[in-house]
Amino acid sequence: MQLNFKLNLLFIFSILCFTTFAQYQIGHYTKTFIDPDRGNRAIETEIYYPANAQGNNTPIASGDFPVIVFGHGFVMVWDAYENLWEEFVPRGYIMAFPKTEGNLFSTDHQQFGWDLQFLVLKIQDEGNNSSSALFNGVNNNTALMGHSMGGGASFLAADSLCTNGNIQLKTIVGLAPAESTSNGVSSINSAVNVTIPSLVFSGSQDGVTPPIDHHLPIYNSLSSDCKTFISVTGGGHCYFANPNFNCDFGESTSSTGISISRAQQHAVTFDFLNLWLDYTLKDDCDSFSTFQDSLAQSSRITNNQNCVQNPIPIINENAGMLTCSVSGIGYQWFLNNSPIAGANSINYSPTTSGNYTVEVTFNDGCPTLSLEYIFSLTSINNNTNFKQEIHLYPNPTSNTIHLQIERLYNNITLKLKDCNGRLISTKNYSSLNHISFNMSGFYQGFYILELTNSKASFARFSVIKK
Repeated sequence: MQLNFKLNLLFIFSILCFTTFAQYQIGHYTKTFIDPDRGNRAIETEIYYPANAQGNNTPIASGDFPVIVFGHGFVMVWDAYENLWEEFVPRGYIMAFPKTEGNLFSTDHQQFGWDLQFLVLKIQDEGNNSSSALFNGVNNNTALMGHSMGGGASFLAADSLCTNGNIQLKTIVGLAPAESTSNGVSSINSAVNVTIPSLVFSGSQDGVTPPIDHHLPIYNSLSSDCKTFISVTGGGHCYFANPNFNCDFGESTSSTGISISRAQQHAVTFDFLNLWLDYTLKDDCDSFSTFQDSLAQSSRITNNQNCVQNPIPIINENAGMLTCSVSGIGYQWFLNNSPIAGANSINYSPTTSGNYTVEVTFNDGCPTLSLEYIFSLTSINNNTNFKQEIHLYPNPTSNTIHLQIERLYNNITLKLKDCNGRLISTKNYSSLNHISFNMSGFYQGFYILELTNSKASFARFSVIKK
């Protein structure tokens, strides 16, 4: 009885996992694209896509799917990366694998980079081609990704291709990317011109492309506002792919100290990469939060990151007008947690007392909600100049914050609250025109400073402790 119960639970769990992570079957076809600008160069490409039935040239599933253009490693073939298309395609991604530049003696890294760049455009064309299996199923959001040589070539491609019309190159991902220096090009130098969100994976025991000579210089050269470097502890160079004789032979002669299995390295990579792709290609903001939490908590990796986070908006008030402190591509004001119809600009003139917030949407499609601002219509009517006569500086502050009041006020109460509205400190003053408040002992973050007088008029400031 107990055994049957456990088996039933396992069966249910398996179904749930399948439903969550394997929504689509894998369709496939091969196509040779011709680039007329390079002497009609032929680029044979293997394409895998979400389908309702597995097989060659089966109809694409309903919807439109982001694209991953992937570059293979040196003298490696596309099918060494079956682990990747079996992971990503069922989750709703199209993957394209060019088969060019596989020769041991005549590999041209720059041509391979141009092939990847060319395919970013051609896969979009497939979505508009009624005779293609991808017809009406291609989303504009695209990623460049590659392993080893293909990782380095991805940066060569991204150098001159960040946006092209409606084609949106949203991210670049390097799996142990190799510095490509043939024919006068350099992946490290090209990375300087890459400004899109970027993710670089490295195996800590990689001796084929040592991180200090390849992965880290590429990462350090990136000009992206959000870039992350993940080193898989105990990982190798070839373990990002399936077993491959050429790669594994090279690793056996150069890498030492690999302490995890290939399957373990796959699992670590997918745990982070799935979240990253869902964020950058599917505009899933919650996935980025989970990605950040995983970076902080995982014991299987070490990481570096330079990522400018979307700022938390602060509401400021001037003569009854509320203004959001940061600029975005969209705004929504709320009163007592309910959206205000038509309140969609950076400013809002309230007509009702209550608790106001504003949600700002940024270029990455992710919204951020401001701290709450308590607005009193009565108090402003009683004393409209109260807050205008108070100067608060410096803000942000690391130590002492000063309030200079232009004229003398009696019976003032100062309240300091944290960003959740919890009262931290209260001080009463019989009369004053200057306050110095020491914040050196407080944690970094946002605080609310509130002044009230005997008439219940108040001024309220958002203070940043750095």
